[in-house]
Formats: sequence, C-alpha cells, structure tokens
Amino acid sequence: MEWLNYHHLLYFWSVAKHGSVRKACEELRLAQPTISAQIRVLEEALGERLFARSGRHLILTEMGRVVFGYAEDIFSLGQDLMNTVKGRSGGRSMRLTVGIADAVPKLLATRILKPAFTLSYLARIVCLEGTLDRLLADLAIHRLDLVIGDTQAPSTVNVQAYSHLMGESTITLFATAKLATRYRRNFPQSLEGAPFLLPTSHATLRRLLDTWLVRKELHPNIIGEFEDSATLKAIGHDGYGIFPGSTVMEKEICRQYQVRMLGRVDGVKQRFYAITVERKLEHPAVRTIFEAARRELLT
Repeated sequence: MEWLNYHHLLYFWSVAKHGSVRKACEELRLAQPTISAQIRVLEEALGERLFARSGRHLILTEMGRVVFGYAEDIFSLGQDLMNTVKGRSGGRSMRLTVGIADAVPKLLATRILKPAFTLSYLARIVCLEGTLDRLLADLAIHRLDLVIGDTQAPSTVNVQAYSHLMGESTITLFATAKLATRYRRNFPQSLEGAPFLLPTSHATLRRLLDTWLVRKELHPNIIGEFEDSATLKAIGHDGYGIFPGSTVMEKEICRQYQVRMLGRVDGVKQRFYAITVERKLEHPAVRTIFEAARRELLT
C-alpha cells in the first residue's frame, strides 16, 4: 500500500487555500523554504505538478485542483472527528457538497437548497458554482454529491452521470414599472425593438427565448448579455431593459429587484435537474432536496 504523508498534504492545502506561500508560512509558523521543499516532495510522490506560476502568483494545475478537493474533504473530516471526540457534536455528521451550474438562477438555487439546511444530521453544506462541464468533472471524482443544472448531463461529456428531472417552470418577462407600463399593452407584439437583457448564447434559457422570438417574428434590441443571472437582474432593476426569469420565482424577483411582471412567454418551459453519479438517489440530503423540489417548487 502506498502511504500519503499528511504533513506534506497539509502544507499544500494551506498554500492552495491562501494562494500564497507567505500566508501559509504565517498560519503554519514555518519557514518558506521548508514549505516549498515539502510541497516538492509531495509532487514527486504523486508524480504530478500541483502548482504553476502566473507572474508572481501560484495557481493550481488541473491535478492540483483535484488534490485540493481531496485535501478539503480529508481535513474537514478530521475536524469532524476532533469535534466528536472532544464532545462538541453528538456524533459523526454528514457533509453535503453541491455544484450549482452558473446558468441556474441564484434565487431558484437558494430555494432548492433550503430544505437541506433543516437537516440535523448535516454538519456542513458546501456550495460551488461553475460551468456544467467543470462541475460534472468534479462530480465524476466524487468532489460533489450533487450538481444542479438547467439541462441534462450532455452525452459529449465523458462522465457517467444520471439526470433526475426536478421539475419545470414557465418563463416570465420582468421590467421596471415604467418599462412594464410602456410595453405591456399589445404584448408580445409590443416587444418589437424593445430593450432586452438576456443570458449569453450558450445558456439553455437564451436558446429557448431565441426560438420563441423567432416564432413570434419579434426583433428586440438586445442591449446586454450576461453569464451571471444575478447581474442580469440587477441591471434590469436599474431600468436598462426587459429581462427573463422563472415564473415559479415571480414574487421573489418582483420583491427583491423592485420590478413588475410584464408578461409570460407562452409555450416555453425551463427544466431543472439534479445530476448525480447514482441511478437512484442514495444520499439522504440529496433525496430531501429532490423530493421537496418535485413536491413544492417546480410545476
């Protein structure tokens, strides 16, 4: 059996966490040459480079990100062990790590995850964001228990994953009171030439809306495209254009961004999936999230 030197892993984890050898030295109270030398020993033992230089900064390599994910789990589990032994918890608790695809609206992701925070057996919930492809790669190496996406795991990605449909929502168009008053009359024909804020072209929601606009023979003035849905809505709040959102979150969007419903996009639905490496949902917290979404959230 090959043994891992956990001191070396700790030094690597500290540098990766802080993004700086100097800060790791301060935390560990060790000299910089000591930490640098031990990380080189770890790289030699693994046969992989874990860091690369970008100017004066250290960045993780692809393998470095994989090792960092394992280190996070190892030292988090070690802390759970110490808490249990020292009587700071009632026993070993579970951890849930969720990846949220950047195309999933933040308000919707928040509502989907809320049931997990009521589970007494969960010691910690870790939420990560990124592209669906990147999150699926992390899912494949068990860095994640669950990925929440607005599309199924694509067949082009070399990952054995199963997409469980949580539900679907129609789409609503929102705008400030001034814009809503102006464009609500004779909707949707009134949208011809109207200022629009939309997701970028790779997003599923954008493709759905583009198809709908073509079907309706409408040509809005697209003045902004955004990868981040929260930024899109914040710009919409400032009155720069009309923007889309999930109908299931209609009240929350109107309240948080102080906008009004302009109209609903007929015949178009956005779907949301729980993606796991399991054909059946085994993790109890994942089951709780999935069942609550199916029952209460998405219709």
